[in-house]
Amino acid sequence: MISFGSGQPDLPPPAELFSVRLGPRKFPYGLIQGEEKLRTAIAKEYPNAKPEQFVITNGASEAIDLTLRAISRPGARVLLPVPYYYSYPHNVRFAGMVPDYYKLRRGKIEIESFLNKLSRAHAVLINSPSNPAGSVQDVEVLKHIEKMAAKYNVHVISDEIYKDLIYERENYLLKGPHVHTINSFSKTFAMCGLRVGYLFSKDEEVVKKVIEMKSHTAMNTNVLAQEMASKALQAPKSLIEKQRNLWRERRDFIYATMLEMGLDLWKPEGAFYVFPKFKDANRVVSELFHKYKIITYDGAWFGDPTRVRFSYALDIERIKKGLDRVKAFLNKEYRSY
Repeated sequence: MISFGSGQPDLPPPAELFSVRLGPRKFPYGLIQGEEKLRTAIAKEYPNAKPEQFVITNGASEAIDLTLRAISRPGARVLLPVPYYYSYPHNVRFAGMVPDYYKLRRGKIEIESFLNKLSRAHAVLINSPSNPAGSVQDVEVLKHIEKMAAKYNVHVISDEIYKDLIYERENYLLKGPHVHTINSFSKTFAMCGLRVGYLFSKDEEVVKKVIEMKSHTAMNTNVLAQEMASKALQAPKSLIEKQRNLWRERRDFIYATMLEMGLDLWKPEGAFYVFPKFKDANRVVSELFHKYKIITYDGAWFGDPTRVRFSYALDIERIKKGLDRVKAFLNKEYRSY
């Protein structure tokens, strides 16, 4: 079985993680907001940030969940991209609000239709780089969203967990009075199972509410995992660049090969996914699994039933082997669709 499904890096975490020394002081309860050592280290990664503007969470998922609940207004609209990460609509409903959607065109925000919806929304979620689209929103578009969100007093939740996996430019950090940035150690440092994410917000009221809710739900995030996250930040920046080059090499290969196969897809600018179009995508996912031993994810899970998500978080030889199977499928079963 070859899996193009995994949303986690196949690369090893930084060696610095393994220098954490166990001892009795590692096991008591920790601060609900997160260990000050880690918050201080993360704050240095953001311009003009302070440790008290961060909350350490159980992955980015908890950060998104708590932030939505902190800003909740029953029945209010929250704008989500289509395609979206499959948990977003559920997170919005759990918070007592209503998902509304803005469509991406080949992974990009169409600013005019987006702004028409923005004026009637309570909050908007931006995911750049995107899972599953692999797209990175243009800086000028993001700046325009900043300006208009501030004008309409709309909360902006910016999911940036792939910010260190952008191939074309540096990440642009959204700013504003009600901008809430979500990030995680899962993708950059291959620490998915350790569940260390965080919220960064200069909205003091939102940070306060998130801490209050967390004190009655998960309480503190695993303190040993937080210590390992602190060590990860001590890894040389060259490690991230080296890994980015590897992701880019894989991206270039899978994209070029799929184009040669005649598939319709755009070139991803970040993250580690491609999102090609297929006739009867649900059937494609099933037949690739049962007949060709390939795992992929149905685009319907992400709000686009016309596409299939392929992750390239696997080594290049397995990518080649898997794509050979996809080609065989296209030349045989798919011809009858």
